[in-house]
Amino acid sequence: MANHQSSIKRIRQTNARRLHNRYYAKTARNAVRVLRATQDKAEAQALYPKVCSMLDRLAKKNIIHKNKAGNLKSKLAKHVNGLG
Repeated sequence: MANHQSSIKRIRQTNARRLHNRYYAKTARNAVRVLRATQDKAEAQALYPKVCSMLDRLAKKNIIHKNKAGNLKSKLAKHVNGLG
């Protein structure tokens, strides 16, 4: 167990950040899943900018890698353009 005050605080901070990052990453994954499952083009076009901004925000804060965000956005754009 940690003996120093700074290491105890560091553990507390790390846990708080981990929970925060997990929540937002999971929310983004669910949004991507919903967009992929959408078959209506108008609905997908409305969802796409929201999901993209969510992914950009996660990449900016280093919750996900910037290339992963780019790859997801590219695949989602391809999906939206290929609809009906």
